[in-house]
Order: sequence, then C-alpha cells, then structure tokens
Amino acid sequence: MAFLGTSASLSHATVQTLNYVSLDAKPAYANAKVLPYANANAPKGGMITYPATGTFDNFNSVNGKGTAADGLQYLYDSLMSSSLDEPGVMYPLLAKSVTYDPDQPKTAIFHLDPRAEFSDGSPLTAEDVVFTFKKLLTEGAPGIRIYFSEIEDIQATSKHDVKFIFKTNDNKEMPLIVSSVSIFSKKYWQGKDFTRVTSQAPLGSGPYVIDRVEGGRTISYRRNPNYWGKDVMVNKGANNFDRIKFVYYRSLDIGFEGFKTGQYTAHTEYTARRWVTEYDFNAVQAGLIKKIEFHHQNPVPTQSTVLNTRRKVLDDIYFRQALSYAYDFEWMNKALFYGQYQRLQSYFANSELEAKGKPSPAELKVLQPYFKTMHPLIKHGIMRDWKNPVSDASGFNRFNLLVARHMLANQGYKVNKKGQLLDKQGKPIAFELLIHQDGLQRTLMPFVRNAKKLGIDITVRQVDVPQYIERKRNYDFDMTTDVLPQSLNPGNEQGRFWSSTAADEVGNYNFSGIKNPVIDAQIDRLIRSPNREQLVTNTRVLDRMLRAGYYHILSYGKGSEWYAVWDMFERPKREPKLNVGMQYWWIDAKKAEKVQQYLRRQS
Repeated sequence: MAFLGTSASLSHATVQTLNYVSLDAKPAYANAKVLPYANANAPKGGMITYPATGTFDNFNSVNGKGTAADGLQYLYDSLMSSSLDEPGVMYPLLAKSVTYDPDQPKTAIFHLDPRAEFSDGSPLTAEDVVFTFKKLLTEGAPGIRIYFSEIEDIQATSKHDVKFIFKTNDNKEMPLIVSSVSIFSKKYWQGKDFTRVTSQAPLGSGPYVIDRVEGGRTISYRRNPNYWGKDVMVNKGANNFDRIKFVYYRSLDIGFEGFKTGQYTAHTEYTARRWVTEYDFNAVQAGLIKKIEFHHQNPVPTQSTVLNTRRKVLDDIYFRQALSYAYDFEWMNKALFYGQYQRLQSYFANSELEAKGKPSPAELKVLQPYFKTMHPLIKHGIMRDWKNPVSDASGFNRFNLLVARHMLANQGYKVNKKGQLLDKQGKPIAFELLIHQDGLQRTLMPFVRNAKKLGIDITVRQVDVPQYIERKRNYDFDMTTDVLPQSLNPGNEQGRFWSSTAADEVGNYNFSGIKNPVIDAQIDRLIRSPNREQLVTNTRVLDRMLRAGYYHILSYGKGSEWYAVWDMFERPKREPKLNVGMQYWWIDAKKAEKVQQYLRRQS
C-alpha cells in the first residue's frame, strides 16, 4: 500500500499521507524492505579514496563563499532520499512520511522520524528544519535563494511535524525540492555567522563525520557507528566504507598519475584518449585495476563552450551562429576521441526530454503565443529539424567555414588586409577562452584554428582552479567551457541556468548571460507543468529555444560513464538505472589485501 494515513477532499484537492514523494510515477519500492540495487548483508569496513581538484577552505557549501570541501554531503541527511531507479521519486529518510496533494501542492507537512538525531546524539526536530530553510532563504548563496523562492513559509506545527507553505499550488516539484535539502542543527549555529567561510565542519545527522583534514590537501570522513538512520530502508546495504577520503590535486591529469600508484582508489574517467590508450600501466597488467562502463538512463551532461553574451560581438546572435560553424566535431571524434563520443544536439540528450525533428502539435501550441516577440533567427531555428553543422571529418572544415564567412558578410562584418575580422566599429575581433584543465587545450585548438581562418583571434587562457572558479563566478570571461548536469525532472534549477534574474546574480549558473523574456516565460511554464506529459513538452520547447539562441556551442558526450577502480570493491548484482550507486559498494577484504601487498612491493 502507498497510503500510510488519511485522505481528505479539500475543494478539488486530494490531500494524502504517503511514505514517498513522487512527481508522476507510481513508486516501485514504497513497500520494499531493501532496495533492489542494495545488498543488505554487505560487510562494513575499509576505505574508498577519490580525487579532487584545486583546494578547499569552506565547510559550509551553501553560503556561496570560498571553495567548499568535497564530500560534505556525507555529513547530512535530507528529509527524503532519491531513488536511483526512478526519476522524481524519493523515499523516507529524516521524514517517515509526508502529507500533501501530489497534484496541487500548496502545502506539504513532513512527519519526522522520532529517532532522527545529529551525530552528537542531540535530537533533530522540526525546529531544525525550519531553521535550515529560513537560513537558506535569507543567507544562502544567491542561486539557492532563487531555487527556493517558491517557499512562502515554513512552520514547526509540532516537535516532529514541519509544514511548508508554497506561493502557488501549481509547482508539483516543490515537495521534491524541499525533500532533498541537507538539514542543519539550529543549536549548533546559534551565535555563529552562517554567511562566513568556516574551517570547522558543522554538525550533521548523516552517516559520516569528519575524520581528518590536512589544510586544503586531503579530507577524510569516518563512518558514524551510532548513525541513527542505519536501519532506514534506503540505508540498508549502504554506507559500507569505514572511511571516505578525498585527495586534492592541481588537476585531474596530475591526479591520474596518483591513481596509478594507489594514492586514490576510485577514478572517474572523462578523457576518451586516456580511456582507450593509457590503461596499460603496471597495476593494469597485474590485473589489479578494473574498468567499468556504466550505461545510465539520464540526460547526458551538457558539455559545451559557453559564449558570454554580456560581451560585445558575442551579444550578436548572428555572430554566435557563424562561430558555431567553426566547431568541427567529426574530425575531433575521429582524430582525438577514438570514435567514443556523439555530438550533442540537445541540452537534454539521451532522454525523452530531447527535442527532435520539427515541433509536434503539442509543442506548437505552446510556442504560438511566443512567436510575435521572438527573434526571427530563433523562430527559424525552433521550427526546423535541428542539426548542428556537420563536416566531412577531413580536418579542413572548408564547407562550414565558407558558410560562416558568408553569414558574417551578410551581417556587415568585414575583413581587413591582415585577414582580421572587424566588429561594427572597425576593431579586430579577439576573445579569451578561459580554462583550468591541463589536457583541454588539445580539444580546443581545432576550434581556435578554425576561428582564426574566419579572422577571429581566440587566445586560450589557462589559470589555476581558484582563479578559474572566481572568474567564472563573477562572469569574468569571454568564453569558457562548462559541463552542466541535467535531470529527468527539470524544474526550478532551469531558472538558475537560463533566466534573466540569474544572469544578474553573481555565483549563479547562467554563465552565458541569457536575458530573453520568452525563455523566462517558458521556464516558468515548465516549472508549473501539471503532469509528466506537459513537462516533457515544455522541456522540449525550452530545448529548442536554447539551441536556436546559440548561447552555447554544444560539443560531445555519451550515455555512459567510465570508471576505473583498484580491484578491491564488490557491487550488488543488480545495478541501479540512474546512478552507478557507489554508496552501495563494499570492500572485499581478500582483494584489498592483495592490492595492499602489491602497493607495498612497489613502494
């Protein structure tokens, strides 16, 4: 049974008490004792180690200050926990149930588990939930305040009941959003400044506590043997490592050298060249490294070159369109990526949310009111069967560059005797492309060379990670690269990515500086989608608008993730569909000892 309590009719609303939160789908595991991708009998013990880049100086990840330490999520619990199999479904964690109308959620009352407590043994109550959200709404990072702006009020109606009141009843995602937030201790934060960088980890209620910190170089977390939630359904078979450690490197390229020698044990691979050609080092030959390709059912993270429309010339949609023809994916995939990638044609690739072909009747119905105020080039792009420019993979990209040159000439751009493209004031056009990764120049130089053939001077500027983060946070760049994760249930976060409000908020995610009232209106429509069918339609319409605006040059991706691990881990027989689920892995003691013997011999 999905119902735990009462059901009452209020006007046209049906308020229910449920042991899950779901956007549309009927949860598969509402009555499960153990999740199917977990091994309830998994042994505890051992350590898993991950790489991180740059450094860290802040243990408060939500105030927008400094650089937050990796792994802070292990310190906290949220009201509910996401299913790794079902998009838009969450199961009990701090809250054992929730009372709300799933179709018109004007309010949601979360009923906390009376057993819930912080790691120091103090009880976690509704007052802590109220404190957390009021801090986020008043002192959280700007983007977070936007994300939660639909919350009108939060009230503790009893010690274990907390009531959220939303500004409207047509944003079905709000109960899901508030369910996923880490809860802080009101008592801990009394007398402390929430807005400042803190070098001390705040008190949490999660499965781990801070173990050891080495100033900006490593941080490790220790499993809390007294963790209150170890018997909650979503935690059975989870959190099996005694310790979780992050080792910081200047870049992931340097970090990979550390992986080869066992400095860390779980590596996520992002480079096709390395995945195909560089896994031949000693530990691999000794059979101690396992490569894993996890095929997921999520949208592919949107990897792209961001064009900052706050800068002159890049604010011209016709210029951005022409520049996109300088990107030669077909040659790069053949020469650099060993054929491992696909060109991204969408901000929601690999999912039903991706806009394909020409607009459907349902999409046209949404689009029709926008056409009268829409830029003609955007309208043209929306109405056609969208495809990015395709080259012949020869490496010359001759045809596409001729098309780009023709587009620029039609818009009045001229080339001087030196072959430089001139802006409307007669000045040579030059940009800086900001990066921090060592290995990225190799994949960017073909684009830079092709732009040069158009008379556009692009200089690749590599800076250290802290400077990169700060400049990106303040939109202090002409172009940069980005990888934007997307959800199968897009909602409020789309405002942080694309809205006019976010474009003016320092530290938000609208890096391209989009200020388009049509896109703003569509984001609002998407957020208020009443059902899955309309959510899909509204997302496809937004996808068309973003593509046709040429705000990013979409690059490449794949519907899988690559991992390499030292062969000391075991996984449940059934893997989840949406996430590799490392929190459900465990250590095989015999394999771990074999790895340690090898590393001792190598040292």
